[in-house]
Amino acid sequence: MAVQTTNPYLEGPFAPVAEEVTATDLAVVGALPPELDGRYLRIGPNPMEGTVGDPAAHHWFTGDGMVHGIRLRDGRAEWYRNRWVRSTRVSTLLGEEPAPGERHGAMDTVNTNIIGHAGTTLALVEAGARPVELTEELATVRHTDLGGTLPNGFTAHPKRDPLTGELHAVAYHWSVPHLQYIVVGTDGRVRKVVEVPVDDGPMVHDMSLTERFAVVYDLPVTFDLESAASGASFPYAWAPGRAARLGVLPREGTAADIRWFEVEPCYVFHPLNAYDEPGADGGEGRMVLHVIRHERTFDADRSGPADVTPTLWRWTVDLDRGTVTEEQLDDRAQEFPRVAESRVGRPARYGWAAELGFTGPGDFGAGSNIIRHDLAAGTVDRHPAGASRQVGEAVAIARDGAPADAEDDAWIMSLAHDRDTDRGELVVWAADAPGAEPVARVPLPARVPFGFHGSWIPTAR
Repeated sequence: MAVQTTNPYLEGPFAPVAEEVTATDLAVVGALPPELDGRYLRIGPNPMEGTVGDPAAHHWFTGDGMVHGIRLRDGRAEWYRNRWVRSTRVSTLLGEEPAPGERHGAMDTVNTNIIGHAGTTLALVEAGARPVELTEELATVRHTDLGGTLPNGFTAHPKRDPLTGELHAVAYHWSVPHLQYIVVGTDGRVRKVVEVPVDDGPMVHDMSLTERFAVVYDLPVTFDLESAASGASFPYAWAPGRAARLGVLPREGTAADIRWFEVEPCYVFHPLNAYDEPGADGGEGRMVLHVIRHERTFDADRSGPADVTPTLWRWTVDLDRGTVTEEQLDDRAQEFPRVAESRVGRPARYGWAAELGFTGPGDFGAGSNIIRHDLAAGTVDRHPAGASRQVGEAVAIARDGAPADAEDDAWIMSLAHDRDTDRGELVVWAADAPGAEPVARVPLPARVPFGFHGSWIPTAR
């Protein structure tokens, strides 16, 4: 019988799985596009047995990390694997030697994002821990400081410039009075670090990138000393009355070049995209940000981000006048937004997000659709996963031979939880056919707990 808890982030589709699983030659319902040659990977919290303590005090963001992966090739699903990312605690509980690599600030639980960069697979987290390098088959290799070039921890959300291939990131740690704007070259080594002074120890989950600027989100979720002193695993909380602001930093600038713009108090976990609009008569012009805005978070719900309904907004920053115009674009509950990777930092017509089955504090469950925003037309469509399924973040994968500007000449891919079977499922849709059924489903042999982020990592050619 399942253990009953008092925490929704440990129950139902959020509940951790107890085993690492390997399965090969998976069944496919429908037809996988044969051009899909690579791995779809996703990561999220999966606390090991005996690590939670008091369930009521558990925070969703702090569980041991587990990576889930499906290998696709020639229309087949060759394997599924799930593996814990080896923190020192995980290795000890599994009876293994700790994975090599220096730990920053004694932090090494990594559970939030997974990417491919410079020929490696990297699991990522914010707030101070190093990235973790994984093998193709998801075994932990090492905790890495990127060849001795990463000064502290990293971030869960680097932005890859589609032109240069470099990663741009904003990192933070409670013990230092600044953020770090970090640029990682295509060789996997840090080439630039800018220290950006801030007050109060803000939680900076993500950042935005345009062709000219890096955007820093300094918002009113801050380090809570009282929570830390009481032993809270996640000592960040909503700070009523604190200002919310955006820092606009030229990509090759210094801290002296940053400009701050105030916005209405809120929190942004995930921007959808950002881009520049040129100015007239030699002016700097404007910058447009599309963000998923939470009016507040970690206030009433101290276990997860479910205080209010998160919705899509557009912020237009007038760099010449020093103003920000804020406009809500959609009132549907949604999160985990993405654009085509080729449009990061450039104008994008389409954006995708996971629709949430959101009813209030403690309820941050996934819905049954991927929302497609046509940002040019101002319309919304859906990619349905089916009434019994809950879907998380989706990624857009350009079809072979697709023009660079054809954002919907692509496949949309996501992991779902099938409530009827209590198992995971990989779902693939045609991006240019919203409303249509998926072209393929790959039922998985295990449940994938509702988690965070992932990537399609194509096979190197």
